[in-house]
Amino acid sequence: MIAERKDAHVRFATEQHRRRGGHNQFDDVSFVHHALAGIDRSDVSTVTRFGGMEWQVPLYINAMTGGSPKTGEINRDLAIAARETGVAVATGSISPYFADASVADTFSVMREENPGGFILANINANATVEKARRAVDLLQADALQIHLNVIQETVMPEGDRSFASWGPRIEEIAAAVDVPLIVKEVGFGLSRETLLRLQEMGVRVADVSGSGGTDFARIENDRRDRPDYSYLNGWGQSTPACLLDAHGVGLPVLASGGVRHPLDVARALALGASAVGASGLFLKTVLDGGAPALISLLSSWIDQLTALMTALGAPTPADLARCDVLVQGDLRAFCADRGIETRWLATRSRSYRTNSSSTHHETIGGSR
Repeated sequence: MIAERKDAHVRFATEQHRRRGGHNQFDDVSFVHHALAGIDRSDVSTVTRFGGMEWQVPLYINAMTGGSPKTGEINRDLAIAARETGVAVATGSISPYFADASVADTFSVMREENPGGFILANINANATVEKARRAVDLLQADALQIHLNVIQETVMPEGDRSFASWGPRIEEIAAAVDVPLIVKEVGFGLSRETLLRLQEMGVRVADVSGSGGTDFARIENDRRDRPDYSYLNGWGQSTPACLLDAHGVGLPVLASGGVRHPLDVARALALGASAVGASGLFLKTVLDGGAPALISLLSSWIDQLTALMTALGAPTPADLARCDVLVQGDLRAFCADRGIETRWLATRSRSYRTNSSSTHHETIGGSR
């Protein structure tokens, strides 16, 4: 039954991305163009460092799937693409393995195909410390993701209905595992208040994983006999909204959800993300053309991101957070309601150029 659910998730997620288009809140973020800001491409490095980790590119293939023969083949292709491009890659939830050890190879294939790569194992927030360690061991994982998905569970016919233990479990795992712990949403966003709680629990990094990408409320609703929860489609905060809400928290954040192209990657980095991930688009690419197609796409994204950094005068991904950006539209309205000041983002490069930044500007989200 779990295998059937995982295959259904892949099918419905792919259908969503085949028909997706139009505006999302990344389009409410634009760079101020400075015609003489450009630098030499040879001076640009894509290396990003955060939470005690170092990645060669600020891009990752986020958690998707595993637990059935079909999803094992997908994980194999994702791992090959990650190996050939140097990007980090996460498995989908390893819960099917805890229920049936015979599906272990649908996850461990990632390490077999990518022996030297950065791999993140993924578990749910109900997992015990023992299961967290088993997940890390199965993948020889370099980091562990715990996903938060209360809205998905609520809509899922067979989903959890008890969530009070999640916080204590996360705190226990954070103290017990020997690899960095990253807590992520599955597409509904992490608020500032949630990030502050995670920080108190000892979590090292958070992936805000906002709305705008794969909608798991819609997926679970599509699996129901009747679409009883269709009013929850689109629930949550967008990824740019979460990044702006996170300013000043002090916890390194990753960005995923609604990322469509390299400009969205640059926008997310400019809003404070340490790295940027995608799932649905990469899944669609693998299903359409296998590992070669995803290798081509990822290589193109890395090349284009490097080109954008060159034009914007950002020698490192972290330097994109010094570029001037405008926040407009619905995203600006969100910030106004949450008490987030955004006007200084449009002129912050002036302070960096004169080396006279105040604490307000040095900490990207110093003003609220």
